Formats: sequence, structure tokens, C-alpha cells
Amino acid sequence: MNNPLSDALVSTQWLADHIDAPDVRVVDASYYMPAQNKNARDLYNAQHIPGAVFFDIDDIAADDSAPLPHMMPDAIKFSAKVRKLGLGDGVRIVVYAQTGAAMAACRTWWMLRHFGHQDVVVLDGGLPKWLAEGHPVTDAITPPRERHFTARANSFLLREYDQVLSNVTSKREQIVDARAGERFRGEVDDPWGKSGHMPGAFNLPFDQLLNTDGTFKDADEISAAFKDAGIVLDRPVVATCGSGVTACVLAMGAYIAGHKQVAVFDGSWAQWATTEDSPVTTGPSQG
Repeated sequence: MNNPLSDALVSTQWLADHIDAPDVRVVDASYYMPAQNKNARDLYNAQHIPGAVFFDIDDIAADDSAPLPHMMPDAIKFSAKVRKLGLGDGVRIVVYAQTGAAMAACRTWWMLRHFGHQDVVVLDGGLPKWLAEGHPVTDAITPPRERHFTARANSFLLREYDQVLSNVTSKREQIVDARAGERFRGEVDDPWGKSGHMPGAFNLPFDQLLNTDGTFKDADEISAAFKDAGIVLDRPVVATCGSGVTACVLAMGAYIAGHKQVAVFDGSWAQWATTEDSPVTTGPSQG
């Protein structure tokens, strides 16, 4: 099943050609911020790509014991949840979002890779591109086909608060923030309280890696965007954002550009801003 885009992306035509393959599983991983007033599961129930199952990041991809959203669950919980969806060993998992921006799709892609599933890709352009090209959708319930999932956590892809705090001094890794520039610079009130960014962080809003139709830019354009933001991709990079979702778009972009070990700060700004002693700075990136 050759993929003309990347080993992290597939085109809508590729999925249309392979959707009935016995080793392909399709996942709707859509997520909306509370302010958007949309229910991703309801929209999935109304229409989805045939055979797709719904991946609820507020349920599957969250640690119930953590006070913050979308914190990584442990391997046992994650395995138990995803195998009930038929996601597991020996299948190619194709993840899409109901919008072209692919935010939660990239979060799901990153989580599956963190837990050791390498054959996972994101549908480039998501459901909007699929619909625009006239491919079918359905409201039919996809019956579950439970499958064993072997979880092997890859710590290289995950950073926790203490590691990022230590990096403020050591600067061993480049912190790149996917939030909008005005939030990064502290020019607007932030939903998590403190405004600004981590000292030494770089800013690369995630949408700068996407075309207007929600597809990813090509590898050269993505590399140029990282370079223009002051980031050297040959050095270690940790992506962060508001709550750990759009950071994964940066991780995907770096992957497309050939840098496959970009880590994500799981707690992101939600954890940093709500931790009392976290240092914060404002203004443009100082690197």
C-alpha cells in the first residue's frame, strides 16, 4: 500500500482506494473547543467515512486522575479503550478530523505512536476534502471488532513538566509553541490564567504549516517555516501549545520534514500557567 505523500499522511484518494482492505481501520478523532459549541460525537453520528469508529480524546486520550485536559493516560487504560474500537496490532490506522485542520487527528496519531503503534497515518485534508471530492459518507453504526493492542510507551516522544522546567535553564531542547502569536506574546488574556510563554520558547502557530484547505504544506515549506521561527530541526525539539493538541500538528509537520522524534509537552500551557512557580515571559520569542 504505497503512500504518495508521507509515511505519516495519506491522501483522500489513497483511502478511497484502500478503504475495504482488511488491515485498514479508519478513525474519526474530531474534537472541538468548548467555545465552538459543537459536539464531535453528534456530528460523527450524523455522517462519517464508512467503517470509521469515533475516537473520543476526552475519554480515551485522557488521564481521569489529572486535573488538566488531555493528559496522557497510562498504557493499560489506553490499550483497553482502543482495542474495543478494533485498533490494534497488525492494522494500518487512518485518522481524520471533521475539519481540515487535523488538530485532534494529529494528537491521536502522536498518542498511538507514543504507545508503540507505528502504522498510523492522518488523512490529509480530513473530512472536508473527502466530501469535496465526492467520496461517500454514512450514518451507519460501525460494529466494534475488538483487537489486541500491545502498548510499548516511547518516552522519547513525551515530555513532562519537570523536564520542561529544567530545560528553561539547560536549553538542551528547543521549545516551540503552537499557539497564536498574540497569546504567545501575552497580548491577550489567556484562558489558563497567566499570559505569555515559557522563557526561551519559540513561536510557530500551527496553522502556518497548513494550506488553506487544511492539507499540510510540503516538506520544504514546513522546513522553511521552522527555520523562519528560529528553530533548528537538527537539534532536539519539544512542541507545546494550550492543552497538548495543536502541539501535535507541529510534531506532524516536523515528521513530514524528516525529523521524526519531536516530543510533545503533554501538559502544555494549561499545566505551565496553572503551576504557581512556573516562570513566564512576554513579548516576542528570544530563543
